[in-house]
Amino acid sequence: MSTIFLLLILLLGFLITFQIAKANEYVGILKGEKKNFEQNNRINGFLMIVFLVLGLIGVYWCNELFKGKILGEAASEHGDKIDTMLYITLGITGAVFFVTQILLFWFAYRYQYSEKRTAFYYPHNNKLELIWTVIPAIALTVLVGFGLYYWFRITGDAPKDAMEVEITGRQFAWLVRYPGKDNTFGKKYFQNISDKDDNQLGLLWDDPASHDDIVVNGTMYLVVGKPVKLIINSRDVIHDVGLVHFRMKMDAVPGTPTTMWFTPKFTTEEMRKKLNDPEFDYEISCNQMCGKGHYTMRGIVKVVTPDEFILWRAKEKPNYARVMAGKPAPPSTDTTKVSSVKPSETPSSVAKSK
Repeated sequence: MSTIFLLLILLLGFLITFQIAKANEYVGILKGEKKNFEQNNRINGFLMIVFLVLGLIGVYWCNELFKGKILGEAASEHGDKIDTMLYITLGITGAVFFVTQILLFWFAYRYQYSEKRTAFYYPHNNKLELIWTVIPAIALTVLVGFGLYYWFRITGDAPKDAMEVEITGRQFAWLVRYPGKDNTFGKKYFQNISDKDDNQLGLLWDDPASHDDIVVNGTMYLVVGKPVKLIINSRDVIHDVGLVHFRMKMDAVPGTPTTMWFTPKFTTEEMRKKLNDPEFDYEISCNQMCGKGHYTMRGIVKVVTPDEFILWRAKEKPNYARVMAGKPAPPSTDTTKVSSVKPSETPSSVAKSK
């Protein structure tokens, strides 16, 4: 019903516009075509200037209204660099935008049609062509250079003392895994994935390193001031780990682990005070359309102090202990075919080795 109502409104708007245009045409005929054309030309020229002034005021007002109030300050050290890069880009493109738009609307007003003026025929100028080709090319090269520099910083080798966290996307949730006291991720195999048996990542239970791994649904705990390396995977389709407050994002591709690293600058509590929002939480969003439930794929990042992280980790029960509670130990299986599987290896490479 609402769709039909909307279509009727659009149809009515079209009819009203059509009738106004026809009425204006009849008025023009009564006044005289030439006089009507000159009057409309002056009105349009004046409206160009009005639109220019109001548009520039609107841009300034929106900037003042929303600057620093939506996302706040970048919450990672890499994020500061990303913001700097964006400010440089906005500075260059913004200057070009304002110059070209002001000239566009001013020329439309200043050089409106007049019988006393004839158009100047200016077909070609090699010098002008060279200027507006070379200068934009240099500017774009500089911008691309900034982007590549920061990209390689984000995806390069993390510091040796960086904490490693594995995050895996599935429709439509995030699974976060931490290594145990041995600081080593247990081996996993994609054919072992079973939601029914609470083995959402396909961990190999006969690998001792997997017995103390902690698996958390939807919430990632990080330590403020400590570098963290994310090992990113997907269980099904392509997802994308979006950490907008840290200015970071990376695709989660099935069978092809990706990585990125950053250093959180503020705890969640500190960011709440900065934004004056007691309900604020850092968000993990999926920035890649991954299915009908894509909009619900949201996780939380809790940035805490070192002591708070140690306390949280001590309270978390390893996934193996939770799954095997009250069950007999799993029988020994032949894992010689997959014994070399690491969290960063692809399922296809494992399958080929079998």
